[in-house]
Amino acid sequence: MALSDKKVVAVIPARGGSKGIPGKNIMSICGKPLLAWSIKHAQQSEYVDSVWVTSDDGEILSVAQEFGAEVIKRPASLSGDKASSESAWIHALDYIEEQGNQVEFMIGMQATSPIRGEDDMDVAIIKMRNEELDSLLSVCEVEDFFNWRMGDNGPESINYDYKDRKPRQAIETRYLENGSFYVFKPALLRETNNRLAGKIGMHVMDRHKMFQIDNPEDVVLCEAILTGYGLSETFS
Repeated sequence: MALSDKKVVAVIPARGGSKGIPGKNIMSICGKPLLAWSIKHAQQSEYVDSVWVTSDDGEILSVAQEFGAEVIKRPASLSGDKASSESAWIHALDYIEEQGNQVEFMIGMQATSPIRGEDDMDVAIIKMRNEELDSLLSVCEVEDFFNWRMGDNGPESINYDYKDRKPRQAIETRYLENGSFYVFKPALLRETNNRLAGKIGMHVMDRHKMFQIDNPEDVVLCEAILTGYGLSETFS
């Protein structure tokens, strides 16, 4: 089968039963359900052929259909607190291929990340092909942060020596895995049960795209970013 016959599919796991914020995946963010932002971003991609939402929750699946996504009913055994995203993606991949689709890449998206640019995923897919990558993760640069950790004997500096403080421009560039999305080949996902394997690449996103919704205070922050950067205007 020719590569052009294979599909790029975006799959968004969105289980019910959030403990931190009840109904989090379908709560309103700038007037739209949180889940709908990820659906919209995938639909805006030039290279994504289909968008799928996998969930154990009927209301979430109804919202997904309302915004144009295909839906997959996920079994309860793959929907608990301890169930991995990998298990949901593999279950979804099996279902998608059973429908007669041949998949080149799967894009695993995080429903709680509503802040993306219109071209972020397209740039990542082009990078996957041009650099012949097996998998890719979205990241943000954090080069000018002075990082600390709590060690056995108290606070310890990590990426600089506090006894010989250098200008922040001299700090080693580091990258935060922001969880917005991952791109991977189906075969490697199945072989390794891991979203990242083989030749791994990174897609660097703008720093303001590192934020996601995990706690109530994140809602206000993400809405402010979406509005302030004009990203809410791209949802039509």
